[in-house]
Amino acid sequence: MMTVGDARQRARKVVERDQRQWAALGGDGARLEIVLHPPTERGAQADVERAIAWTRSWRELASIEPLLEVTWVERHWPSAGRQSVPERCVLRGADAIASFAGKSVAREWRTLRDRAERLRSVFAPEFHSEPGVAPVSVPASDFDSTLAEPAATVDPLAAAIRTHGRILQLLPEADFETLINVVAWLAEHPASGWRIRQLPIRGIDTKWLERHRSIVEGLHTAVTGRDSLGLLAPPSQVRVRFLDPTLRPGGICDVIAPVEELAALNVAPSTIFVFENLETVLAMPDLPGAVVVHGSGYAAQRLSAIPWIRGGKIVYWGDLDSDGFAILHALRSGCTSVTSVLMDEEALLAYRDLWVPEPKPAVGVYATLS
Repeated sequence: MMTVGDARQRARKVVERDQRQWAALGGDGARLEIVLHPPTERGAQADVERAIAWTRSWRELASIEPLLEVTWVERHWPSAGRQSVPERCVLRGADAIASFAGKSVAREWRTLRDRAERLRSVFAPEFHSEPGVAPVSVPASDFDSTLAEPAATVDPLAAAIRTHGRILQLLPEADFETLINVVAWLAEHPASGWRIRQLPIRGIDTKWLERHRSIVEGLHTAVTGRDSLGLLAPPSQVRVRFLDPTLRPGGICDVIAPVEELAALNVAPSTIFVFENLETVLAMPDLPGAVVVHGSGYAAQRLSAIPWIRGGKIVYWGDLDSDGFAILHALRSGCTSVTSVLMDEEALLAYRDLWVPEPKPAVGVYATLS
């Protein structure tokens, strides 16, 4: 027998599974039918009080839940005569399903529903459309077939709402309003070339956009059809220590500068050390003809944009783990001569006492590894 509590739990799972799709495409057509599995005559005889209480619970619920349709059937039992028992219940529409699931579930659904409606009202499909810029269509097959429109595609804004539904639901009200203002401003200024802190939008700062960049980009692309926000990205910077005093630009040993500026330097070191550990970079002594570069993890790939590094003799020392070797491969893929040190089996076994688990290994095919 399906209890009222079990049915509500079923509704909660349906809401959790489908609410983003309802918000994207509209939830009026949603329907939940639950078979109640009424007791057989033998089952009712085995526990009469439980069967009566179960039937009464559904009768009482039907009287106070106007959106719940309960179907009753007549059973003729030789031992108990004619009995009317609930056979199934039906809920029509997302609001009804969420309401039946419980107050907190209904409250969260209403938040998502209302915010999706607000986004649609502000960012209609024709909002700031530009000649030659067409929104990217999303296959209807990406959505549940019971709710998808018969057309081959669905509105890109609906796709964005579905993708970022959980974030929309959890955003504080102030952040949601800021989100609308940010997307609207970026849509109206497609190539501002400004930095984040220059944006004349109340409530936004660098950290705000860093935290919410995914949903901003998703909605912006849906609204405008453009991938770029039109903002000026922070310069890609590299830290270099010139270990040979004769190589130091202006006599400066330790330099943090944009890749483009370092690429313009007229230097030709005989050896370029690339280390992952900053403390090791800082501890390196003066060495004739040498420089040492802080690799900064996978950012080491950008070193190939600096000609005197790309074509030089590089000595790389990174972590003895899968990411370390993936970074070594990336560096070798863009630079002419890269030799690794302290990243072999001998070093690994010599420091076995310092081994630690690697929770999330890098995976891939790294053809440049020896």
